[in-house]
Amino acid sequence: MYSSRKINLKGNSKVTALSFCLDDESWRVLEKDVQSLLQQGLTDRIKMIRVLWRSTPSEWNIMDGFSEFGSSPLIVGLMFSLLEKNYRLVDIGPNPQNRDEAIKFRKFWGEKAELRRFKDGAIAESTVWETEIWEKHTIIKRISDYVLTKHLLLRKEDLIHVVDQLDFCLLVGGKDPVSSSGALLKAFDNLAKQLRLLDDVPLKISTVQPLDSAFRHTSVYPPEPHPLAYEKSSQRLPKFAAACIPSLEVMIQLEGSGNWPLDSLAMEKTKTAFLLRIGESLEGRGMFVTASEDEVNVLTSGYSFLLKIFHERGLVLQKQAADGNTQSDPSEDKELFLRSQHSSMINGLHGRYQVYGPVVRLAKRWISAHLFSSFISEEAVELVVAYLFLKPFPFHAPSSRVAGFLRFLRLLSSFDWTFSPMVVDINNDFNLKDEKEINEKFMLSRRSYEKNPHDIEPAMFLATSYDKSSEAWTKHSPSKSILKRMASYAKSSAELLTNLIIHGQSGQYTWECLFQTPLSNYDAVVLLHQEKLCRPHHVLFPAETPNGKLVIKGNPSNDFHPYMQLSTSTVRSSRDKLLVNFDPTAYFLRDLKCAFPMTFKLWHDSIGGDTIGLTWENSKKRGRDEGDEAMPDPASILKEVGDVGKGLVRSVYLLKAPKLQ
Repeated sequence: MYSSRKINLKGNSKVTALSFCLDDESWRVLEKDVQSLLQQGLTDRIKMIRVLWRSTPSEWNIMDGFSEFGSSPLIVGLMFSLLEKNYRLVDIGPNPQNRDEAIKFRKFWGEKAELRRFKDGAIAESTVWETEIWEKHTIIKRISDYVLTKHLLLRKEDLIHVVDQLDFCLLVGGKDPVSSSGALLKAFDNLAKQLRLLDDVPLKISTVQPLDSAFRHTSVYPPEPHPLAYEKSSQRLPKFAAACIPSLEVMIQLEGSGNWPLDSLAMEKTKTAFLLRIGESLEGRGMFVTASEDEVNVLTSGYSFLLKIFHERGLVLQKQAADGNTQSDPSEDKELFLRSQHSSMINGLHGRYQVYGPVVRLAKRWISAHLFSSFISEEAVELVVAYLFLKPFPFHAPSSRVAGFLRFLRLLSSFDWTFSPMVVDINNDFNLKDEKEINEKFMLSRRSYEKNPHDIEPAMFLATSYDKSSEAWTKHSPSKSILKRMASYAKSSAELLTNLIIHGQSGQYTWECLFQTPLSNYDAVVLLHQEKLCRPHHVLFPAETPNGKLVIKGNPSNDFHPYMQLSTSTVRSSRDKLLVNFDPTAYFLRDLKCAFPMTFKLWHDSIGGDTIGLTWENSKKRGRDEGDEAMPDPASILKEVGDVGKGLVRSVYLLKAPKLQ
């Protein structure tokens, strides 16, 4: 089932009015009544309804007598129709001239029925379910609530719908930031138009393609418009605004020319020159541009866009570098190409399955919440979720975010990653020759399994039309051990989610537990000052103090604050202080990897976490790589970790000392 509801009928007058002497009939009558009411209320929004009410709990013992009769809730399972029908805001009833049908309609809907004139001039009875765009998935819940409370004399607290319990991890300030997607797409269209109109750049811009996941509706927290990123400053600025603004990557292609240099380094320098010239031109058109040798960011219409130039010749040079024919490796062009192909493919999938985006966002939130951000890319998560939509057998493709998320957890935990490739064929591009090629490449990657079953690359083999060898997103990570850990977490979460769906939350096991990770599974834990994160409002659950030895405690820095105060008179100076693409956690992790490349693995939440987990690397391997030098005292190492993140690190705890082998 794609959505479920539980109805508590204990003590309900509709039930007590039925005679228990007609035991079989009393339960079946209520089932039929509920099914009839929901079918009449939901009409073509659903394909199938299944209503089941057990007279006794499944664990009932005959020695308990009849006291437990009627205590079990009535269960309703719904299979949704097309989402266009599910998200419909208006249900059109009969014409008022059809008096009998109109009276019947008003009797069923009561105060919810109203007479409306539509754009085509028709007048009809109707019901309206106005809601925010990001709450449309709750319309069926609202209809069910209204119908059942009206006709079965139920209270809303007697109805439990499994539909929106996981929404809490996608909301910011009580609403889903996906509601700003329209403004983001409009801002990108405006930027793309301005880029194509540039006439003072040596080569015309032929293609502009967005690459960020926010454009394909799979970003957990798509950026919202920033008041300092508009061409013309608003007169009604908020008192405070975020000090950091994320920049969304955009790929540019220029018209063909034979004058491009053949050397990869010279090509990259030429790209930089083009980007700086493009930035100057856009600045002349009223946009704000921050430029350096590394990147050019354009602030327009409330958003920041990071411009990148793709040149097909870079792919040729990259292939030559792989074959050993050149010294340098212009891998950026290959990465841009792969990301552009991936974005185009996922956008097509989103058009077919509107619930795909919310399921991916939940999956990414779960991955990050359990600190797996360092080991699996968001593109890989999108492909795994895509697989369960494309190959849902023995089910249909998920039609609700909760059902889709549960299937993601089960797929991640049960898929045979060691002996099976995951083939994601979104547009039915593969023929028998392609499938044979993919299987050959997969078998080639598994030839080392018999010699060393712990050293398989890639451990997660994802084949797509643009990447049949699984080199794009999973070539080096996750490793087999990390994938095994990920699958174990997914299995545990799937069991908890199944239990919550069937029995509801009780005691310490709540829906929030799905996104809370046990810190005891790490060897050391670094806690960060939440008020020094670039987006502290994205933190789901502030870290609790772990049960370990406190090694170091740090004070927060005064050099950075995630929010800045605004006023109309200081717009220009505030914009100059705006930090584009700045994330102190990301820089801290980078510095740790440089300072301790072989000492430990880093586990973190890239979306909104104030915790970093550390696990010691294999002592025997580390000793061999470092000339068999004795490992320093772990406490002294962790003190150095605190020093690297001085001002950001709140405290460091040692939970387990490294094992010597």
